[in-house]
Amino acid sequence: MNKDEFKGKVDNFMGRVKEAVGALTGDKRAEADGAADRIKGAAQEKVGDPKRKRSRSLEEEYDDE
Repeated sequence: MNKDEFKGKVDNFMGRVKEAVGALTGDKRAEADGAADRIKGAAQEKVGDPKRKRSRSLEEEYDDE
């Protein structure tokens, strides 16, 4: 897991927490902010995925030598 994936997972998790707290308290703004954070986190995870795959393929290429 690289730093982009990690940051994405943290943002996603915190967004889910905010969203749930907003739903429990009836705070629509907190709920919307949480949803936005969750979406931002999911996008950040997607950015990190190709980086991890590229890194892994480079490691395998050098391991074969």
